[in-house]
Amino acid sequence: MTMLLYDNKKSVEEIFSKQEKHSSINIDLNNSSLFLSENFTVLSGLLKSDLKGQVDLIYIDPPFNTNQNFTVDLERASSISRSANGYLAYSDQMSLAEYLEFIRERLFLLRELLSPVGSLYLHIDYKIGHYIKIICDEVFGRDNFKNDISRIKSNPKNFKRKAYGNQKDMILFYAKNSNINIFNDISLELDNFDIKNMFKKIDKNGRRYTTVPAHAPGETKDGPTGAKWRDMSPPPGRHWRQNPLLLDELDKIGRIEWSKNGVPRIINYADEHKGKKIQDIWYYIDPQYPSYPTEKNLNMLEFIIKQSSNVNSIVLDCFVGGGTTLLAANNLKRRWIGIDTSIVAINAIMKRIVLYPFDFYEYDYNDKIYKMTFQDNNNLFTSEK
Repeated sequence: MTMLLYDNKKSVEEIFSKQEKHSSINIDLNNSSLFLSENFTVLSGLLKSDLKGQVDLIYIDPPFNTNQNFTVDLERASSISRSANGYLAYSDQMSLAEYLEFIRERLFLLRELLSPVGSLYLHIDYKIGHYIKIICDEVFGRDNFKNDISRIKSNPKNFKRKAYGNQKDMILFYAKNSNINIFNDISLELDNFDIKNMFKKIDKNGRRYTTVPAHAPGETKDGPTGAKWRDMSPPPGRHWRQNPLLLDELDKIGRIEWSKNGVPRIINYADEHKGKKIQDIWYYIDPQYPSYPTEKNLNMLEFIIKQSSNVNSIVLDCFVGGGTTLLAANNLKRRWIGIDTSIVAINAIMKRIVLYPFDFYEYDYNDKIYKMTFQDNNNLFTSEK
């Protein structure tokens, strides 16, 4: 397997040796939990608890190695800025080697937290994403790579530079075990354009329809779909799409359309269509006025959670930012675990999901955990757990 080489890259054994140095963290798996802490510390502790192998979905939107600072000003998220006037939400300033190892270390821990049917969605910038793809292949295995999704994030841009405008970022989708990961195969309803484009024929009752060949690719040597029907054999290299007995039934009810040359085609009606499969280009534009820098589209997170988890699944985000993942998980009745090192992020989360019950924890620098209880957005008090 191809692997990236860079300075100070640790062995897998070194990463887990580093993880073992942190204290165990036991949480109530029936509740949702939010941590104010550096995420390697929390992930390390959670790996020593009953949470190991229990997380069905991980979505992360880590820093993109932009060499920028992200700020907020007067409780309103700003754009990327190096200005000293805003309040620093977080700093995204590492060398490339430091950044790659920072992500890689955490991916190894996240892999161990995933359940056998779990999935990872890693949201990343196009400038760094291809490096991260190679690291994900190393950690999860190339066979567990599912999709590279292009996400349209904004309206067209007209920056004056000698390159094309950038409207997209990317989401890398991996499974813990590619053949059994949760995938609810959500489909999209057809819109009027789809219906008119895909179902161009209209029957005597005004129903839109299209036809497909009565045969399909692939030969059947044994079995009814390779036999003759109406004294016809399927074309070379193909087989009947249905058992000939079922084709007879379809013909009786008028669901076979015959050409002038006697070629059968099966009729499919638009009003019976179950929806179109979602493709790997998504249109989810981010909020114009976010509550936190880099806040992502809520509808996108709700879709990911619907697609790759079930009710009562545990969803984890260890770069939680403004809490969109947590809010989406709450809306869909999933339990969640959120981690962030920024108090700005924690405040944004409190304002968005304060009406929902969850456990809140903080770590100090001595690796001690404190459980915190909140009364409202602005009044937090702590007690050592």
